[in-house]
Amino acid sequence: MLCPLSAAESFVTFSAGKGALCITESNISFDKSDYPGVITAIGHLQDDFERVTGRRPSVNGSGTDILIGTVGKNKAVDRLLKKGFLPDLKGKCEKYIITTVDGRLVVAGSDKRGTIYGIYELSRQMGVSPWYYWADVPVVRRDAVYALPGLYTDGEPKVRYRGLFLNDEAPCLTGWAGKTFGGFNHKFYEKVFELILRMKGNFIWPAMWGSAFYDDDPENGPTADRMGVMVGLSHHEPMSRSQAEWHRTDGSKVWDYTKNKEKLQEFWAGGVRRNRNTEDVVTVGMRGDGDEAMSDETNVELLQRIVDDQRAIIARERKCKAEDVPQVWALYKEVQDYYRHGMRVPDDVTLLLCDNNWGSLRMLPSPDEPKRKGGYGIYYHYDYVGGPRCYRWMNVSQIQRVWADMNMAYENGVDRLWIVNVGDLKPMEFPTQFWFDMAWNPERFNAGNLYEYTVDYCRATFGERYAGEAARLLNLACKYAHRRTPEMMNHLPYSVVNYDEFRRVTADYNSLEADAERLYQLLEPEYRDAFMQIVRYPAMAMANLYRMYYSAATGDSVATRHWFDRDAALTKYYNDTLCGGKWKHLMDQTHISYTSWASPKKDVMPEIKSVTPTACHSGKCSGTVCCDKWMRGVVSIEAPHYYDAKAADGLAWTFIPDYGKTLGALTLLPTNRRVEGSEVTYRFRADGDYSTATLHCLFAPMLDYTGGDGIWYEVSVDGGIPQKVDLLASAMSDRERDRLLRNMPEGHFDQNRIIDSRTVLTATFKKGHEHTITLRPLSRGILLEKFIIDFGGMKPSYLGTPETPFAIIRSNN
Repeated sequence: MLCPLSAAESFVTFSAGKGALCITESNISFDKSDYPGVITAIGHLQDDFERVTGRRPSVNGSGTDILIGTVGKNKAVDRLLKKGFLPDLKGKCEKYIITTVDGRLVVAGSDKRGTIYGIYELSRQMGVSPWYYWADVPVVRRDAVYALPGLYTDGEPKVRYRGLFLNDEAPCLTGWAGKTFGGFNHKFYEKVFELILRMKGNFIWPAMWGSAFYDDDPENGPTADRMGVMVGLSHHEPMSRSQAEWHRTDGSKVWDYTKNKEKLQEFWAGGVRRNRNTEDVVTVGMRGDGDEAMSDETNVELLQRIVDDQRAIIARERKCKAEDVPQVWALYKEVQDYYRHGMRVPDDVTLLLCDNNWGSLRMLPSPDEPKRKGGYGIYYHYDYVGGPRCYRWMNVSQIQRVWADMNMAYENGVDRLWIVNVGDLKPMEFPTQFWFDMAWNPERFNAGNLYEYTVDYCRATFGERYAGEAARLLNLACKYAHRRTPEMMNHLPYSVVNYDEFRRVTADYNSLEADAERLYQLLEPEYRDAFMQIVRYPAMAMANLYRMYYSAATGDSVATRHWFDRDAALTKYYNDTLCGGKWKHLMDQTHISYTSWASPKKDVMPEIKSVTPTACHSGKCSGTVCCDKWMRGVVSIEAPHYYDAKAADGLAWTFIPDYGKTLGALTLLPTNRRVEGSEVTYRFRADGDYSTATLHCLFAPMLDYTGGDGIWYEVSVDGGIPQKVDLLASAMSDRERDRLLRNMPEGHFDQNRIIDSRTVLTATFKKGHEHTITLRPLSRGILLEKFIIDFGGMKPSYLGTPETPFAIIRSNN
């Protein structure tokens, strides 16, 4: 069995066995000339042994049981390597080997991070979670710890730079860090860096809202370098200089290269000079001040000159060739337009591609594009401030969606830098762990093992006994939250009168909350704090939010006030009571009654709406909703319930369970091959003499990653002439969306059009009861969720008409 959350086999056991080496009362040997980060991690290993066994190992004493060292930095390790007791680690990247040699456990690394990861892998297998501090995951006490004989490794990482971005961090993380550490200083970052390294990450974009990583505390940068974490700055903070630091300077504040070139060059030179002896990655390029686009007059020639001048500064200050310093150019928002208009940077610079802030990839390398020396990266979002809404309060990211996006990126050559915006870090614990595990080896994951991964995560976090039930609840919590971000919620999206939709989704949350409460009471007390943070609190808070908006939508002012007040009580509990107030301020984010893209200054009770009763087809209902599930004049089919599927050579139709809003999504994998020749066919019976209908094709949201060619598919009905369709024909560009939404009052825009992918066609059916729909993808990466065939009976709804009764019949092909 694999060790939870690790690709390495289990080498730690807690009972004696043949050949097992007892390390319960170990002494640790290392070379004092090894990397400082290795020595820091050894100190954490001592802490971890004490957490597990109650005994703190001594170091560099007699009777050594554990040898730890880096190739070229530890003579004992080098001797074992020379004698053939260890495989060759020279020239490997961030690789560790763990084995037993002559009665000693050996942890050897190819470089400093390789050794660090080996140390933390030993800690993890002993039962110390990377989240022991950040999510209060308990450590099970053991009477004895043993190491099994054999050779163990995770190999080398598939993605070179693997990191997170602390962003949009006020008021929550800012308030908590100020209370706990006195601000975003090196004491705070020591905890962040330790977490990153325990997850086998190596990179960070630090907090930047009013903060300046290098300037706020002069020890921040050296602490990162000492511990082994590489630092970059965000897409609008070039040359290792933060935006806040620019506004603190004594010189001119004009962020305009045409007007203030000398001051800007001087400012940038200082940033590069300050970090000349680090591994830090330098962001190049330039955006407007305040995370905005530059002026409309900005041209490609000017931006090209800026990058050329920046590289000259890098070469001068680092006293080396510019190409010897790792650099990244982020094609974020309008910068991607500059690229498409012909702007280029030298081949050694990593092109950081981006999602649209909502998880849809905006661009991918073409399969026939030559490889770049600097490669490609992705900047992804679990948190965002901007249109159509901020989403910051709760985790709304499904690992199914993350996997599909990042698997497509990886299959298409994006493997140099993966960085994810995690906002305040909490409550994004689960998808953050998944991000780093997937970044280490994307090939380990597939559509069929994502739920197994969730079970493994819950086993490592909440214990073996209830891991299965905890995984079910965690998976549902992410799925339900992903349907609609809480900030996008109000009385509008779900239908009160059609398909009983709003009541049903609220009932989903009520059941989730009840089951989470039941499991909370069953768990051993030591697991309850972690379970509260990762599963129970999100279930409680989101269920409460849905009840509040449902009450407002159905005109119940008393209930709305009750649930609104309970939201405040839940916030107070998290901030003041949970873990004795350890997480004070981390639930300070407002989240109720948005009226524009930005966060409201305070939560406001929703407006109470009146509901017009509608007729019930079944004659069984009274009042406001219709519970008739036997819809007339409409057929709804979920993606996996196809009749026949054919895939071109080297491809396979793959179902991703729980992806999206309803049952899941169907797609062709891998995504780096031509899809022509593939098709999937659906078969259904419609009683009645119908000749025409409206066909609604529901897909997962996606953008034109091709650079302008569109995302195309064909659909044919009853074997007729195919209709060729651009999935993005009605999609908004980023600029159009932002222009439309900024400060626009609620209700003045079509929210579904912005965040969903749906095409609507007119379909002509042959006379008869049995019909077929055949979909043929023409572009890679399309994810189908549902077909709705409207013969005149479809009612408006957010999730789409519930699936009609069916029997699964497969073709014999």
